[in-house]
Amino acid sequence: MAIAKSADQRLLDDFPPAFTDRVETPCYLISEDVISRNCAILDTVQQRTGARVLLALKAFALPGLFPLIARTLHGVCASGPIEARLGREDFGREVHTYAPAFSPAQMERVICYSDHIIFNSIGQWHQHRQAVLDSGRRIEIGLRVNPGHSEVEVELYNPCRAGSRFGIAAEDLAGIDLTGIDGLHFHALCEQNADVLVRVLASFEERFAGFLPGLKWVNFGGGHHITRDDYDLDLLIETINSFRKRYNNIEVYLEPGEAVVLNGGVFVTTVLDTIRHGQDIAILDCSAETHMPDVLAMPYRPHIAGAGRPGELPHTFRLGGISCLAGDVIGDYSFAAPLKVGDRLILADMALYSFVKNTTFNGVELPSIYSFSREGDSLTLLKKFGYSDYRSRLA
Repeated sequence: MAIAKSADQRLLDDFPPAFTDRVETPCYLISEDVISRNCAILDTVQQRTGARVLLALKAFALPGLFPLIARTLHGVCASGPIEARLGREDFGREVHTYAPAFSPAQMERVICYSDHIIFNSIGQWHQHRQAVLDSGRRIEIGLRVNPGHSEVEVELYNPCRAGSRFGIAAEDLAGIDLTGIDGLHFHALCEQNADVLVRVLASFEERFAGFLPGLKWVNFGGGHHITRDDYDLDLLIETINSFRKRYNNIEVYLEPGEAVVLNGGVFVTTVLDTIRHGQDIAILDCSAETHMPDVLAMPYRPHIAGAGRPGELPHTFRLGGISCLAGDVIGDYSFAAPLKVGDRLILADMALYSFVKNTTFNGVELPSIYSFSREGDSLTLLKKFGYSDYRSRLA
């Protein structure tokens, strides 16, 4: 019987010092091997169900790795004209674009780059449908609907919260001529397992089953944590297959972001100074505010290789960033030995929702981005940022 590896053992296996010690900090280090492994799992879903899996660019937009991901995934989902253009020009497969609303100028560009356009309201569809028809391009049109059920615990990320601006209610579709609509889209998951999808899908069908005959597809949205160790892959496959069978083999799309790159990247940072102000504090060459804003927004606590919770190991330090924000703190962690200047820390699972959210607030420099593959011992610097990246964002 195989013995389960600890989180640190797995992290060391996937991100060995042979690579983490060679990069300049601060940086994101992305494993091509882990992403390939995730894509293989996602392809299992595609092969066993006929569903099409898309990469959610809002979670991970790294053109240097698009060729790797595009070997398996059918395309990308975009959140507006800029992501749509990136998907068309750099990913090169299907582009599905949704936003809560589009201006006419945005729609003109979205039309140029998209294969599917999903509208958030009947009013938006009516406003822009003639522009789509006049484009001369074959673009499939969808409507985002509100399934009426979600189990997202953090209200900030709950698309079905009271007063949500996302999706059309079933009663608002009653009596609407849906000629020209090819599919429906819902999104109500966040880092969740297949059992939650089962319940969300039941709510969706209760409200929208009557609209499905004659449609080409249903998009189940994102938030499916398919590549997580405890994810119930068989239940997902059974759920998709039974749904397709109920509705005349209707096409199904999934658009995960995190699942594509889950555990596929780390953030490497260096201790610049240690001080004591009521407790031991380490100042790092990074910033929670600018480099990992979800740490403060969700909030969440990144796992750090070799570290424990406060007091768990002999030496507890507060890890602070280099911006002027007083609350620029990653958290309190304990270590086997006192931190000292020059020590490197490895923050786990930092490929997703990280560099896509970075800011240059306070003139803090953006972290470099590396990728590597253990095959051939290849380490590639994909991007190094500097003054011009900061200056180009200013008037």
